[in-house]
Amino acid sequence: MCGFVWMVDISTGKILPRSFYERDPACVARDLLGNVLVRRLGEVELSGRIVEVEAYYGEDDPASKAYGGRRKFNELMFLEVGKTFIYMVHGNWLLNIVSHPPNKVGAVLIRAVEPVKGIEVMMKNRKTTNIYSLTNGPGKLTKAFLIDKTLNNTDVTDPSSPIYIVESFGREFKIESSHRIGVKKDLPEKLRFYIGGSQFVSKR
Repeated sequence: MCGFVWMVDISTGKILPRSFYERDPACVARDLLGNVLVRRLGEVELSGRIVEVEAYYGEDDPASKAYGGRRKFNELMFLEVGKTFIYMVHGNWLLNIVSHPPNKVGAVLIRAVEPVKGIEVMMKNRKTTNIYSLTNGPGKLTKAFLIDKTLNNTDVTDPSSPIYIVESFGREFKIESSHRIGVKKDLPEKLRFYIGGSQFVSKR
């Protein structure tokens, strides 16, 4: 079973450990909601509350980059959990965190966050002043946080990393789900999860 998820009120400062990601991708995806994505840029720190995610599986998932088997471009999905898997779709970099049980395959796509810290820098990066459309999509998010291929295979469980995810607690919230967005073929299960009522998700 997946664990409980809580709305972010106060960050604990504790980085999610590697064991957090060593589970079914759908469970990891759900449990990432409400936690805080942090991007360190020298002395500047950007952060956002994770409000929307999608889970992806292995060779039998028609929407996954791992579909059809292991290749050079997707091999990170087969390897150690807690690492970033970053690739480009339609000119946008997409941020995934490798997540799967031992000897399995999978990753979680971070689709949207609610901006928390460094909002002015994010707006400059995105060339927009509309906070609700600042990071409400996977490509918008990576532009705002200056995330690209150079950060591929980054260990998000390492406190010294330029990207990591911090555990947070607070009041309980409702998790909504749907089929994944923009895929030609999908699995029967609903594998997109988002915080119900959030104004910062890409699509309701």
